[in-house]
Amino acid sequence: MHQKPIVVIYDCFIVILALASILLVVLDFTKTINLNVKPWFFVDNGILLIFTIDYFARLIVSKNKWSFFKHNIFDLLAILPFYSVFSFFRFARVFRIMRLVRAFRFVRLIGFVGKVQKYSSSFLKTNGFIYLVWVSIAILVLSATLYSLAENVSWGESFWWAIATATTVGYGDISPHTLVGKFAAVLLMMVGIGIIGSLTSAMTTFFTKKENEDHSSKIYRKLEMIESENKDLKKQLNRLEKELKK
Repeated sequence: MHQKPIVVIYDCFIVILALASILLVVLDFTKTINLNVKPWFFVDNGILLIFTIDYFARLIVSKNKWSFFKHNIFDLLAILPFYSVFSFFRFARVFRIMRLVRAFRFVRLIGFVGKVQKYSSSFLKTNGFIYLVWVSIAILVLSATLYSLAENVSWGESFWWAIATATTVGYGDISPHTLVGKFAAVLLMMVGIGIIGSLTSAMTTFFTKKENEDHSSKIYRKLEMIESENKDLKKQLNRLEKELKK
């Protein structure tokens, strides 16, 4: 039995929502947006509602509730403030407790980060992909720095150029003119091609490995059931043998 595609799609959907939630909370902390006004209020709490349903649905179907609780602490942190925000928000103007609400959002941010980490950690370890990520980040920073010094542009613009070049997008709004800048561009192009190829390989290996593990787990459970049934049959045969000897 292979893992159903709908399960894979659902896991990816949850990860995307968690990343979106992290972005929303960070933007709220930096006062770029206000999560207490629409449309952000409805977007934020809509995501939290999905997380709440997801958590309790998995809790209900889990066989070992305590084990589920221990292994899903971050998921719980991500939804606990969901209810607190509503109750405190009603009295925020009277008691001036918006800071407390923001503190709850910080706890929720920890939960979101933990949720993403839980889903992504095993993927990043596939085929040593995590090492490639760190090396790629280092090369991005190095190339951006070289480009900034050689082309005499700001580091922010250089980093934007480095990302655009590494992802092979190449908007063309910034282009190298010096030998050092062109060398950095070639290096980033090679890194970008390597990242795309490695990402494809890691994704294929990750999902294939997960399917094989699920299949092996099901076979192991069936073997345990067969072994248990054999023990019961053996006991019954021993009892019959004793009765026949009487």
